[in-house]
Amino acid sequence: MTDRTDELAVLSRGLDQVERLLGLVTQEDRSRRTPCQDWDVADLADHLVSGTAAFARTVRGERVDWSAPTPQVEGDFASAFHRSADDLRAAWDDAPDDAGQSGPDWQSAEIAVHSYDLATALGQPTADLDAEVAERGLSFMRANLKPEMRSTAFEPERPAPSGADAYQRIAAFAGRRL
Repeated sequence: MTDRTDELAVLSRGLDQVERLLGLVTQEDRSRRTPCQDWDVADLADHLVSGTAAFARTVRGERVDWSAPTPQVEGDFASAFHRSADDLRAAWDDAPDDAGQSGPDWQSAEIAVHSYDLATALGQPTADLDAEVAERGLSFMRANLKPEMRSTAFEPERPAPSGADAYQRIAAFAGRRL
């Protein structure tokens, strides 16, 4: 397998994982706070759906306004995310190997951090999540997320606790309070 093929396989597993987590969200869970500053589960789900759709547009070479307000998902989060995830997979399937955009590990990083946020908010263990998604995402973030590029979304790195799993390590790198 090529490196991009490996990256896409990991990203696909991460997308499936988020869909499963979103399938656990009940009406009562929507207002639960997440480790992602100022977001509840509904805000995070909206971000995951719209962000994944925006990644698909980016892969296709379309212009994306990352500062645009996040639309609210009507109905089932898992179904809406499934559509966005399928669109992202299709965009990568159609992208030439020499396309100029960042590779799939960029998206795995985003998916891994927010998998941590969602699992934590729902009381699900992060040790049960696909470690390779977080490991590839963390590797990408360590190489590309410089201190001057951090914002409220990615605060300064915090120390991960001893024995931290891959998701706790990427969350700590992203500045989440564990």
